[in-house]
Amino acid sequence: MLPSPRALLLDFGGVLVDAPPPPPAPPALVRRLSRLVGGAVPDDRIAADLRQGAKAYAHWRDEVGRSGDPVELPHAQVWADFVTRDWPQRARAAVEREATPLAYAWTWREEWAVRPGVPEALDAAADAGLPLAVVSNTLCGAAHRDFLAAAGLARLFAAQFYSDEAGPRKPNPRLARLAADAIGVPVAHCWFVGDSLNRDIACARRAGTGAAVLMRSPRTDREAAPPDLEPDARIEDGHGLLALLRRAWGAHGPSASGRDGASAR
Repeated sequence: MLPSPRALLLDFGGVLVDAPPPPPAPPALVRRLSRLVGGAVPDDRIAADLRQGAKAYAHWRDEVGRSGDPVELPHAQVWADFVTRDWPQRARAAVEREATPLAYAWTWREEWAVRPGVPEALDAAADAGLPLAVVSNTLCGAAHRDFLAAAGLARLFAAQFYSDEAGPRKPNPRLARLAADAIGVPVAHCWFVGDSLNRDIACARRAGTGAAVLMRSPRTDREAAPPDLEPDARIEDGHGLLALLRRAWGAHGPSASGRDGASAR
């Protein structure tokens, strides 16, 4: 039986939202970059550099995730290091000036959809008085904020922490601790819910959360993780999270949760 939580820390992609891999070079973004640089870089090269840049940035994320305390790169550096490195100087400068809105456009996905059972689980947790916080690695947290607002879920979160805004990247435990501090709940009394063993569960363990819960997503099945890195519970979706919460609350209901300090590990 997991300790009853006093708060939930939740990943965005793979937990709150289904996040299928985006096209690395969306045509609208290629056209936007082409207009921005005034044709100084051909469209086919822009598309190729976006595809290569997406791969290089993904490789960087994997590599830095194995370091001691990974931190996110500024938007301008992502473009300069992974996409525009060999572009003419004027084109590189134009992209740097628009680095943040371009990062938003590269992050946003029309395919995002709230995962099954998530609204019900979040509503139940909020009704029980549990503060909720998003803890997510991303190139542009503003895109995530806007999606949650459009989906009607933003109102449920006391805080949202994204790597590009806060600095630390999971599994850096500082990102989880910052979120716990912001909602006023000791991290040892929080459940951390994520879909990645290497990033989320590792972050939860290093931060000292009360429980580390793995929600399965396509990424969960793709990644290789150390055999000794195990979550406290595995669930399939938001329905599974709600069931897990109800079991933790037990016969006494959420009023007997760790909000009175009795359920700390």
